[in-house]
Amino acid sequence: MKFAAPSTLLMAALSLTAVFAFAADGNPNAGKAKAAPCGACHGPDGNSVNPMWPKLAGQNAIYIARQVKAIRSGQGRENPQSATMRTLVVNLSDTDLYDIAAFYATQTSSVEEAAASDVEIGGKLFRGGDAKAGIPACMSCHGPAGEGVASAGYPRIAGQHAQYTVGQLNAFRDGSRSTDINKMMRSIAARLSNKQIEALARYLSGLH
Repeated sequence: MKFAAPSTLLMAALSLTAVFAFAADGNPNAGKAKAAPCGACHGPDGNSVNPMWPKLAGQNAIYIARQVKAIRSGQGRENPQSATMRTLVVNLSDTDLYDIAAFYATQTSSVEEAAASDVEIGGKLFRGGDAKAGIPACMSCHGPAGEGVASAGYPRIAGQHAQYTVGQLNAFRDGSRSTDINKMMRSIAARLSNKQIEALARYLSGLH
């Protein structure tokens, strides 16, 4: 496994620190009004109805702000969803997106129900990974309940639509999504089989 050069790690850390400093000051009350147009796809409270679109409810504000800034700058334009999102956020100021992120972070994510077979396969990957395949436990970065670690830039993945999660893991695997820190998710997703991705995604959709 390749590790990023110290200078790359430093730049990533400084960038994340800057986002953390400002996103932490986002105003959820102001964000509620600003997020109204977003509700058409993501739901008025961040729980999207279409499983192709991510739930933003309960997602940490740091992660939302960092991802939207990446989309706004044009990163990941090869992804059709990112291209569509960019047209919607390109004119948002940093204050706007920090307020919107803060609003969604205060909302409660809905959860689904996973089948027993998905719990067995997906739960094992989430809690213990797959040592033979070089896959670390998901919870080591995303927390024991999948709640994420805002200060490290790791997102909440619990309760997310299974279809959306499958799409994102596949995008990381084929390289069409490149917004992960130091290619961490691209490296992990490359080792996941289709069966593992499906089971893990369904398991996460019911995690809470």
